[in-house]
Amino acid sequence: MRRLVIMTVGKTHSGKTTFAKELESVLQQAIVIDQDNHAEFINRHYKKLRPVEGPNTLKFSVTNAIVNYAMEESNFHIILSNSNLNKSGRTNVLRHFQDKGIESIIVHFNLPIDLLKERVIQTQRSKAVFRSASSFLEVLERQEKTTEFQPSTDEANYLFEIKDPNDTFEIIQQIKEISEFR
Repeated sequence: MRRLVIMTVGKTHSGKTTFAKELESVLQQAIVIDQDNHAEFINRHYKKLRPVEGPNTLKFSVTNAIVNYAMEESNFHIILSNSNLNKSGRTNVLRHFQDKGIESIIVHFNLPIDLLKERVIQTQRSKAVFRSASSFLEVLERQEKTTEFQPSTDEANYLFEIKDPNDTFEIIQQIKEISEFR
């Protein structure tokens, strides 16, 4: 069976999680792995173990354990739903899958900043995922300063870009077709 890893890339409130859940419902044999769930779990149950500064290595360890289990113990397509704004981090993750013969897809959410600010201001989303930020607006402002987030075609087998939320259905259908092509 052909397996895929689909990685969503984009700023906060760009629609990554919503897209991942919709894609999971369309693809047969797919699982969403969302780092926000892991961050919330750690913040609720293991807050004392979180790193105070630097990368959240505990969250990454939890995510890696789940990803490795899904990769080794299932035949599911893996949908990684998180921001992945760092090119070297994305490249390392995707290379791990490619080395196992799993084809990769990046879906880049490149929505207008005004739309993202509007979504952030209106959000009812839990802030339980935060370690160092106090609001989603603060997260978005940090992400605006990130210069290395633009994915390139050499990172994955397929690259899709969503510039308008109305593009998601078409891209989900294209990914479904890729998953069915043998």
